[in-house]
Amino acid sequence: MSETSRVAEATPTDMKRVAIATIIGTTIEWYDFFLYANAAGLLFASLYFEPLGPQAAILLSFASVGVSFLFRPLGAFIAGHLGDKIGRKTMLVWTLILMGASTTLIGLLPTHAVIGAAAPILLVLLRILQGLSTGGEWGGAVLMAVEHAPADKRGRFGAFPQMGVPLGLLLASGMLALMTGVISPGEAFVEWGWRVPFLLSIVLVVVGIIVRRSVDESPVFAEMAAKKEKASMPIIQLFRKHWLLVILAALTFAGNNAAGYMTTGGFLQGYATRPLDEGGLVGMERTPVLVAVTVSSVVWLVFTWFGGWLSDKIGRRSTYITGWIIFLITVWFLFPLVDTGSAWLFFVGIALFTIGNGLTYGPQAAYFTELFPASIRYSGVSIAYAIGAVLGGAFAPTISAWIVQTTGTSQAVAWYIAGVMAIAFIATLLLRDRTRIPLGPEHEEEQAKHPIYGLSK
Repeated sequence: MSETSRVAEATPTDMKRVAIATIIGTTIEWYDFFLYANAAGLLFASLYFEPLGPQAAILLSFASVGVSFLFRPLGAFIAGHLGDKIGRKTMLVWTLILMGASTTLIGLLPTHAVIGAAAPILLVLLRILQGLSTGGEWGGAVLMAVEHAPADKRGRFGAFPQMGVPLGLLLASGMLALMTGVISPGEAFVEWGWRVPFLLSIVLVVVGIIVRRSVDESPVFAEMAAKKEKASMPIIQLFRKHWLLVILAALTFAGNNAAGYMTTGGFLQGYATRPLDEGGLVGMERTPVLVAVTVSSVVWLVFTWFGGWLSDKIGRRSTYITGWIIFLITVWFLFPLVDTGSAWLFFVGIALFTIGNGLTYGPQAAYFTELFPASIRYSGVSIAYAIGAVLGGAFAPTISAWIVQTTGTSQAVAWYIAGVMAIAFIATLLLRDRTRIPLGPEHEEEQAKHPIYGLSK
């Protein structure tokens, strides 16, 4: 069966259902993930790590955000292998359940003042489970979206699971802003208010599972299963034949991830709100900072969708290059605007920064899907994504906090972020544009040819 006929079987209603399911599922997944990052930047240092001293507590709180990234590759290996063997849809449901259970348990976890050293240990263990879930979830979501889409609309459909990230940030920061500003201001937020958004995760997960179970399996995987063309050991084949492609793809994501985790990792929230009498440089209130991050998520959302749409028009590679150029310009305006202490200018700084973020994130689902052969695609996209997250965003908040503590200036962080972006830019230039390449298993030989400049086609 040709790819054209396979896609033709998917009705507009089917494709809309898949788009809705992937965006709802990834929104819930990233709501849980970013909720932790925001809370780590705002109060986990004092609740779980304070006995180590204020400076060490801040670094360890941000490090607990990053430790989950070290387990993303393991989650990607497990889910990638199973996703290439038993299907994309099954793994999506299980990763969502794991994330929801972990987040809910964080909301129930006693603090250090109640159970001592067991509190930070259990907190980190639950964060690790979040990392395992995230490492496996993304690949399945993007393949469900892109492999269902017509060739000329892959960027737009692939942008739907990508939009779950800014939507997840919007929900997470919005819920925390609601708790700090309206429902549980002041000490009430520290005592119990922060727990409410974590506990709500269990409700969202039930909704997400219902929606995800309502969609059909990816047509590409269904065709591989029917023809019994699934790879016996997809991860071994991936690294034996395509290890350089995995590295370059990971580096392209590392730049986007390091930049994005200035807000999604909680660094800017913690940097802007740390009190001046505790060594802070800005000293803003929590609520306006959270509101600014929430509103900037809308800007990021718009440009994520626009990036996917634009990549269908001018190609994935050209869209990425445009995004990197904008990123490398706006990074120099971000921290001077944040350092003013004005909530409005704080918003302007991070909103400008999200333009490049959207243009290098919106096309990523289609971009990664088109890079890897069908039989090892789940493993390829998941592992490249997970490695890129480790290299880019894993410890970006921790490194940034250390840079500020060491240099006493935020502008040094801009040099660090710009350096990671420059490496990602070079990796992008080394990859060929494979926009609209056939995705079905009957085109496996064509898909397996190197999409890297300087190597044989």
